[in-house]
Amino acid sequence: MDDALFTASNLSCLRGERLVFAKLNFALAAGDALLLVGPNGSGKSSLLRLMALLLRPFCGGLYWQGELLTEDPDAHRSRLRYIGHLDGIKPVLTCHEALTFWAALDGTPGPATRAATALSRAGLAPLTDVPGRYLSAGQKRRLNLARLLLAPARLWLLDEPTNGLDATATQRLEAALADHRDRGGMVVASTHTPLALPGAQTLHLDDFTPQIHDPGAVS
Repeated sequence: MDDALFTASNLSCLRGERLVFAKLNFALAAGDALLLVGPNGSGKSSLLRLMALLLRPFCGGLYWQGELLTEDPDAHRSRLRYIGHLDGIKPVLTCHEALTFWAALDGTPGPATRAATALSRAGLAPLTDVPGRYLSAGQKRRLNLARLLLAPARLWLLDEPTNGLDATATQRLEAALADHRDRGGMVVASTHTPLALPGAQTLHLDDFTPQIHDPGAVS
């Protein structure tokens, strides 16, 4: 793909002593989406963490416009938003305080204002002053996903983003994903449940699971 921005070449992941996947490749251009599917343990979360530079590949590489991500990790971190499967909501902070804290991390002016806007866009304005301890699992997930709306980022990495979401919240997320892609953003998401990403590539992680040969097995 000549216009690819984000690519993987012969990527392999080792966790402990287990080779999770090997020889994995993909290429994403502006506006593209990549859907990660596969059974538990196939490496969906590990691949997302590799993309976010939270893990190092066993071999192979990840590239942005042909340059290894590890050549300029700060530049890559500035262009992505990573939402893991754990929400990490502080029980003592209100929804607005939590988003303001996250907004301040990127150094962009006006974190409190941006937090209020993100809460409104996420449908969480009525919970602005509610501490995290009082949020339901679905509300915590929605608050975590609201981080995507704090400032523009080219690449969204989402680990099971619909977990805990009702139908209305899922539709709101899907609308945000569509708007992000329309603006040239890219999405990589793992999921066990339906998620509307029209035209997305699908990467079946179990296709890249190394086959272990047992010399004692009967063929």
